[in-house]
Amino acid sequence: MTDTSTTGTVRFSPLSFLEGAAAAIPAFGSDLVDFRREMHADPEVGLYLPRSQARVLEALKGLDLEISLGKAASSVVAVLRGGATQSPVGSRPAVLLRGDMDALPVAEKTGIPFASTNGAMHACGHDLHTAGLIGAARLLSSVRDNLTGDVIFMFQPGEEGHDGARIMLEEGVLNAAGRRPDAAYALHVVSDMPSGVFTTRAGSYMAAFGDLSVKVIGRGGHGSRPFQTLDPIQVAAEMLGALQTYITRRFNVFDPVVLSVGQFHGGSASNVIPDSAEFRASVRSFSPGVEARLAQELPDLVRQLAAAHQLTADATFTPVMPATVNHDSDAELWGRTARTFFGEHRFVPSPSPRTGSDDFSRVLVEVPGAYGHLGAGSPDIDPMEWAPMHSPRAVFDDSILVDQAQFMAGVALGKLQELEVRGRLGGPPERPHLT
Repeated sequence: MTDTSTTGTVRFSPLSFLEGAAAAIPAFGSDLVDFRREMHADPEVGLYLPRSQARVLEALKGLDLEISLGKAASSVVAVLRGGATQSPVGSRPAVLLRGDMDALPVAEKTGIPFASTNGAMHACGHDLHTAGLIGAARLLSSVRDNLTGDVIFMFQPGEEGHDGARIMLEEGVLNAAGRRPDAAYALHVVSDMPSGVFTTRAGSYMAAFGDLSVKVIGRGGHGSRPFQTLDPIQVAAEMLGALQTYITRRFNVFDPVVLSVGQFHGGSASNVIPDSAEFRASVRSFSPGVEARLAQELPDLVRQLAAAHQLTADATFTPVMPATVNHDSDAELWGRTARTFFGEHRFVPSPSPRTGSDDFSRVLVEVPGAYGHLGAGSPDIDPMEWAPMHSPRAVFDDSILVDQAQFMAGVALGKLQELEVRGRLGGPPERPHLT
């Protein structure tokens, strides 16, 4: 199955190996599409996803997996023991694959036949992530005797702002196979990117995410006499522009910061100046030094602006998740898998980091690995009309599910092969290179 040179470099097994495995599983592709559409029609938000968890467990039935369920969230962890190694549990190589399961509190407006009607929506494609990971579990289970290590399947709730990855880490997902995995991988589909195109990059890939929360405290009064008040709305509005100016003038444009105000509240009537106003902003960055500066300097800035107008401000910066940083060799494996399996045209390296965030970054802080994207823009819609993720009109092409499953299985298979070669040659374990 493998072809190894004298230098120990693993040449990938042909796609036909996993294509043959898929062909041997009855209704492999149609089952994945059916699962995804059933899940899409019945989305759940947050950490408690009992129906989604039950669907995953039903889909994994009959596979030779060690399954455990989360206590603080509706997570599922499944371990596949490779049959091509005699190493005892706890000392054999292991790879982790993640798929998130939660939806968003968005009322769907796609008009597709299996659209959600319960006020929530899989507007970020997590229904495809779950279905694709189930497909990878089925493929790898069918070739279990060829696996030289173990595979951990991490079905995660609460990625959309609920820190589900942190909860699963605290509950021991990294020790599910008896030792920490040697590498971890996750894939995210994209609704406004050409279907079937893979992308990633080495080093910083997705942003750290922080929350800036500000309450400006003044003194209210009549709207006709602002000079008798300390107007918090006017000062808070000034802060919004000042924050953007501060970022462009105090931070290196080549180590970017993205600040977006998503909430602004103040007042109860047009002719009443209130006592206070509040706003919250998401703040994204790509390096630990910049994140530390933001946590200190942005609250200081708004406090000083308030003081300049004789008001006060309560300001806090809360780090929510770290940046997603890909290990160099694992990002290379990601691209090599896509190119070898599906052709050079199916992989386009990302020229720069993406400004979104994902709590899989917490996993990559603990173990090396890679995270990347797969285009899923609908071929039935004009690309100019593709809606972005989190939109109520986002439509995903689920015909990519077979390729998605084969890719995830291929990454795990390829990594286990590399680890086998390195072990036979006595090479040292690799460590992540953070940029």
